[in-house]
Amino acid sequence: MHCAGCVSTIERAIYKVEGVTKAVVSLSKETVRVEGEVSSSSVINAITSTGYEATLMDPAVKQQKNQQKQEPQSELKQLFPLFLIFFYISSAALLINWTNFNASNFMFDFMGLFFIVFSFFKILDYKNFPHSFAMYDPIAKRIPIYGWIYPAIETVLGLAFLFRVALNFSLIATIIILGITTVGVTRALIDKRAIRCACLGTALKLPMTKATFIENSIMIIMATYMVFSL
Repeated sequence: MHCAGCVSTIERAIYKVEGVTKAVVSLSKETVRVEGEVSSSSVINAITSTGYEATLMDPAVKQQKNQQKQEPQSELKQLFPLFLIFFYISSAALLINWTNFNASNFMFDFMGLFFIVFSFFKILDYKNFPHSFAMYDPIAKRIPIYGWIYPAIETVLGLAFLFRVALNFSLIATIIILGITTVGVTRALIDKRAIRCACLGTALKLPMTKATFIENSIMIIMATYMVFSL
C-alpha cells in the first residue's frame, strides 16, 4: 500500500466478505484488523483479489509491532507541517497588508492564499485525490465527479478572495462546502478512522482527519465572521 486510495480499495473488498462487521486498514503499519464471524483465509482471498499481497500476521511479529508503539510520534509533531503551512500563509497575508493593515483584508487574503495553497497540494496527487476525498466527504461519496472538480473549486474561491470578486457568494460557498466536508470528517473522527487523505498524503505525512478538521474549522469561522461584517 502506498496511498489512501489503496486503503479504500482493500476496505471495500473486505466489507464484501460475508460475516465482516468492521475492518480497519492501517496505511502506515500495512496491517488489516477485521472483526466478525469470518475466516482469515476469506479475508486474505478478498485482499489478494484486488492485486495486493496478504498474509496472516505471526504472533511474534505482532508483539514486536506492539513494542514499537511504546514511543509513538506525538500528534503535535505529526501536525507540525500543517502548522508550518498556516504560519507561512498567515505571514504572507500579513505582509500583503503590512503598510495599511485591515483585519477584513487580512482575512480575505488569508482565505485566498489558503485555497490556492491547498488546491496545489491536491493537484500534486490529482489521480488519487478524488478516491480518497470520497472516503469522508458526503458529496464526493455520492457524486464522484465532485472530487475531480474540487481542486478547481478551491482555486476559483481562492482567486475570488484575493481579487475581491463576488465576496458574499464566495463566503457562503466556503461555509457550505467546508461545512459539509467537516461533517464527514467529524464522523470519521467519531468512528476513529485515521484517514490520510491524498490531498497532502503523498507530500506530507499527516493524520488527515484531524488536519482537515482543524483547517476547515478555521476557514468556516473566518468566513462566518466576514459574512456578518460585510
